Amino acid sequence: MRRSYKFLLRPTARQAAAPAACLEDHRQLCNAALEDRHTAYAKAGASVR
Repeated sequence: MRRSYKFLLRPTARQAAAPAACLEDHRQLCNAALEDRHTAYAKAGASVR
């Protein structure tokens, strides 16, 4: 017989802030890369891979 357990996560404010900060950094990086692609296409008319 298989049993499963469910754990309720209750992170502290500091623990909850760490993934949020990582997500914010990733968002900024993706937006900067997208802006770079838009700029390169607008100037040269070529896509960046």
